[in-house]
Amino acid sequence: MKDLISKYNVPVPRYTSYPAVPYWKAQPLDVEHWMEQVRSCYHSTNQDQGISLYLHLPFCESLCTYCGCNKRITKNHQVEIPYLSSLLAEWQTYLDHFDHPPRIRELHLGGGTPTFFGARNLKWLIDQVIGSSKLHPEFDFGFEGSPNNTTMEHLDTLYQLGFRRLSLGVQDFDLRVQQAINRIQSFKTVEQVVLAARAMGYGSINLDLIYGLPFQTLTSIRNTIDQVGKLRPDRIALYGYAHVPWKSPSQRGYSEADLPKDSEKRELYETGKRMLIELGYVEIGMDHFALESDDLVKAYRYGTLHRNFMGYTVSNTELLIGLGTSAISDTGTAYAQNHKTVETYQQLVHQQGLALFRGHFLSNRDQVTNKLIRQLICNNLVMLDQYQLEISSELEQHLTCLENEGLIERKGSMLKVTQTGKPFIRNVCSTFDQYYGLPAANEQVFSKAV
Repeated sequence: MKDLISKYNVPVPRYTSYPAVPYWKAQPLDVEHWMEQVRSCYHSTNQDQGISLYLHLPFCESLCTYCGCNKRITKNHQVEIPYLSSLLAEWQTYLDHFDHPPRIRELHLGGGTPTFFGARNLKWLIDQVIGSSKLHPEFDFGFEGSPNNTTMEHLDTLYQLGFRRLSLGVQDFDLRVQQAINRIQSFKTVEQVVLAARAMGYGSINLDLIYGLPFQTLTSIRNTIDQVGKLRPDRIALYGYAHVPWKSPSQRGYSEADLPKDSEKRELYETGKRMLIELGYVEIGMDHFALESDDLVKAYRYGTLHRNFMGYTVSNTELLIGLGTSAISDTGTAYAQNHKTVETYQQLVHQQGLALFRGHFLSNRDQVTNKLIRQLICNNLVMLDQYQLEISSELEQHLTCLENEGLIERKGSMLKVTQTGKPFIRNVCSTFDQYYGLPAANEQVFSKAV
């Protein structure tokens, strides 16, 4: 395993999209062409699939130094209403291009820290969105929260609005690790929120953990998993820490010498994974675990697990509309991302309805490869003959190498990622990536695979 880590621990995309964002071509984005793609996807999928809606709420009261997300640090809560008004103005622009109300299948509040916003203001936002739409019969609402500021009022208000999924950022319970990443929260604090949400009726609770953080050890991750096991969340995300200080300067608050080395980092994951499986969790997709009773596991078993910019989901919608700073929208044929700064985003939305900053229109080959990579990351198995894919001699050579190293198995057109290969799933995906290796890959834009 150490030899494989040494070989494959290279910068590689996380494949939240294909092509990866640094390879997107359309800058500036042709807004009219983009809206044509949105309308086309909406007309063909809204009635049956419905749409997914992601609302990015970027504000946090304090800076978690490990975080690579787009956020704005402030204690000034006067920013809430102006920002939410901008979200609703952007949403209205999309509504104006639809000939009847969209059917919302999936809605997610992400951040930042959505629970930075007061419960009353979140209710106002969601009431406006729901009031302008229809709900799909199988609608699924979820939100991210910080254990330190998710209140009973938040839980009750959002529950009454139809939210049933809650995701809390835990990362690690070790105090030294928490101090290094400026994310101090006790087990008791997390427990109180989990128990309150469960008593209220939330049907799916997820806890986010991170391995590879500064000063993290096998002892600390064992203790963290032990404590998480007592809470028995429905889902657990065990993410690898992405050290990208050129993108997130706050990560320079600690030295690289404080981080676990490559093989040590992998051992942290394998230890956490083993403990979670012993607790009855099933490994699905990439970095995710869930109880056997969870819908994600059922979808994984049936081969219907889906992944979009919001993560793994059982709601396979083709149209995803992202609202807010840096939010990304996806039509299956095109991507568009909003401006990243709050001020620019708000100014452009109120001036012209949208605040698009970059995007990409997928070629036919892009669309085929996108579906193949998504299938690999969701189900670790593809039937290559189902894709209009030319197996060049170079691709065949790469696949043979992966097979000889035990990372994949092939039988006829079937390609399956092995247990040995799962830690290197991003590397396997990159084999099919026609952009990987072009100039953007030589820039400091991707985190390492392990």
